[in-house]
Amino acid sequence: MRSRIALVALAVLCLPLALRAQAPALAWGPAPPVFPTGAKMAVLAGDPSQPGLFTVRLELPDGYRVAPHFHPTDEYLTVISGTFLLGMGDELSAAKATALQPGGFGTVGANMHHYAIARGKTVVQVHAMGPFVLTYVNAKDDPTKTASAR
Repeated sequence: MRSRIALVALAVLCLPLALRAQAPALAWGPAPPVFPTGAKMAVLAGDPSQPGLFTVRLELPDGYRVAPHFHPTDEYLTVISGTFLLGMGDELSAAKATALQPGGFGTVGANMHHYAIARGKTVVQVHAMGPFVLTYVNAKDDPTKTASAR
């Protein structure tokens, strides 16, 4: 009986620490211009524009597509909600992509060509080493290169 009381007391004492460890409400804003229009982004930790580890969440509308691209660092993805299609290669193909469901995890190595498609409203968490750089395989797919992209 004493061990149960001690366990409950310990849990009650640790509760404020656990609550402080939770992230505050996310501050969503438009994703950087290198992403096609329509995505939102929230920074959970770090600064994607600076060297060092960062974690962000991207909210993507149904049908959202990110054309084949690559990054100079490894990328780690966790699906929070929706369905995230992750494909490898130089051509976007939903049929060849892997569908990741909530809780699904993917890793994309540095300089690997990959693409993404959202099925339904999708939230994906990304962590990587900054600074964040996204280079499109085909320059014509880069929204920053077209005047009407954003």
